[in-house]
Amino acid sequence: MRIDLHPTDTYGDFKIRPGLFLANGAHIVPGGINFTIYSSGAKSCELVLFHSHEREPFAVIPFPENYKIGNVFSMIVFDLDYENLEYGFRVDGEYNFPLGNVFDKNKTLLDPYAKIISGRDVWGEEPDWSKDFQYRSKVSLDDFDWEGDMPLRTSQKELIIYEAHVRGFTKDESSGVKFKGTYAGLREKIPYLKELGITALELLPVFEFDEFEGAREIDGRKLLNYWGYSTVGFFAPKAGYAASGKYSMQVDEFKDLVKELHKNGIKIILDVVFNHTAEGNEHGPYISFKGIDNKTYYILTPDGYYYNFSGCGNTLNCNNPVVRNLILTCLRYWVATYHVDGFRFDLAAILGRNQDGSPMNNPPLLESLAYDPVLSSSILIAEAWDSGGLYQVGSFPNYGRWAEWNGKYRDDLCRFLKGEAGLAHCVAYRIAGSEDIYDRAWRGDCASVNFITCHDGFTLYDLFAYNDKHNEANGWGGSDGGNDNHSWNCGWEGDFDLPADIKYLRHKMIKNAAAILLTSIGIPMILAGDEFGNSQYGNNNPYCQDNKTSWLDWNDLQKNQDLFKFFKSMIAFRKRHPVLMRMSEGIPIGYPAISSHGVEAWQFDYSPENRFVGIMFAGKNSRRQRQLHLSGNQHALGKSQRLVACLATKSKLAGRSQYRFGR
Repeated sequence: MRIDLHPTDTYGDFKIRPGLFLANGAHIVPGGINFTIYSSGAKSCELVLFHSHEREPFAVIPFPENYKIGNVFSMIVFDLDYENLEYGFRVDGEYNFPLGNVFDKNKTLLDPYAKIISGRDVWGEEPDWSKDFQYRSKVSLDDFDWEGDMPLRTSQKELIIYEAHVRGFTKDESSGVKFKGTYAGLREKIPYLKELGITALELLPVFEFDEFEGAREIDGRKLLNYWGYSTVGFFAPKAGYAASGKYSMQVDEFKDLVKELHKNGIKIILDVVFNHTAEGNEHGPYISFKGIDNKTYYILTPDGYYYNFSGCGNTLNCNNPVVRNLILTCLRYWVATYHVDGFRFDLAAILGRNQDGSPMNNPPLLESLAYDPVLSSSILIAEAWDSGGLYQVGSFPNYGRWAEWNGKYRDDLCRFLKGEAGLAHCVAYRIAGSEDIYDRAWRGDCASVNFITCHDGFTLYDLFAYNDKHNEANGWGGSDGGNDNHSWNCGWEGDFDLPADIKYLRHKMIKNAAAILLTSIGIPMILAGDEFGNSQYGNNNPYCQDNKTSWLDWNDLQKNQDLFKFFKSMIAFRKRHPVLMRMSEGIPIGYPAISSHGVEAWQFDYSPENRFVGIMFAGKNSRRQRQLHLSGNQHALGKSQRLVACLATKSKLAGRSQYRFGR
């Protein structure tokens, strides 16, 4: 054994020694476990050790004074049973709220770097609220057999993203899987995802969060924090999403999911929430960061209160060097240890705010992520706005690396599809890659993540089934959720006694939307269930609905086979034609790479009342020269743009149709 791993001291029955100060969190070392924690204002720190699931600790070990270097406490404790161990910290320091110090030596706190979090192991199981220490840190072995797997290296131009919720994807009885609502259940559905043809699965938050945060009961229904946009621990997969969570096996279960996705050529992207945590404002709970180093981890006002650019009570101090290092370490960990392929950053504009809350021109965190060696092949996608009014679609600090959720694509296409006038020129830009927003020379062809629907808002079916949101079940009197849905119910609100002609029209509108989305330049993203007509009954904000409102009803797959086959065909169509991914440029064929047209070829109509758009993409692949011509014309009722996707060889006139979709 190395000399620096021998015990040097004892505390009671425990052998200890100064630890590895550069290793944050808890790590197994020969003969023991190394525990390291940072706090800029702490006077002292104690390590609190529990046997698994026991209420009271079996040991409380103070860090000796010589076990602290700078602001870092580090200690190795020998001969611990790490498989039956839970731990936390108690940190003592000054309580001075205006200065941002809120230390409480009586609080036992979760390790910010905990790789496994126990205490809430089964989804929706009511916890013992009398327990002071709800979330408990555990040590991870990281001994998974990857069998040679690594993050996939396919081109970002080939991405077709499918956004899904782990629990909602398979929780309904109709899913037919064994372990419903879990990573294992999602793994059972991989053959379906492969058949559909998507190339990347983007999961709503899977970092440990508290589903009971803000829990309420409305009309006999328990409303929970279903979406999970309120992180408790950044390094630990959600235990309640694992069939094996009660055995603390969520790490291996999630890795099994990733490995199986990769075997089937599907990347995995995680929706990550670094803009705030579950600790809320000054009235929120002590879980971890608040009690360890409040003024380091959160952006505070001059009088000690919490800036709330997230709309969730607090704002993580992302550009503090300590917090920036935590975020970088976290993402590297998920890439290196879980083989994750990329990340979508919730309310990412916050990541560019200074420690006083002001926007920065050159945010060090965003720059570090863009140029980090471990993350160099990872997908980085920004939701380029926040709840503090900062909207950066097209202007997000990107360093030539970041893609963005293109909110303008969504809004323009939704308005165009419902028949609004004055949008033809905007839609032409959106289909052609939004070059009016994104400088292609600097940002390439993958800056725009194109989407018409996502978890936040109407599903694609509801977009053409409801004029108004129906959020009454959320318990806020319909005041929650956006009012700018740009939806059209095709002349019939909802599904009650639905006439056959309205159903037909809605299916056609869904196919129109899919045709545009999957033939636009950029990265297309599909909301899970849209491909078979999933409905949320008009609820455009089901963040709290852990029930059939949010769970996919797989019976719809059989009822709406025409929609599924259309999505499947359009995805295959996109893959067959490199011109749609800008992968066939550089070989002239006599036409510009992208051109706009009106009713007559080469004559685009810029008048406000125009509702017709024709776009031609020209390129060449290895088999033959090809063009793709996408066009639309006004529906007789003035409420729809019918779409025609046409494939023609170079020798044919642009616009002569061989294949028609959405008719």
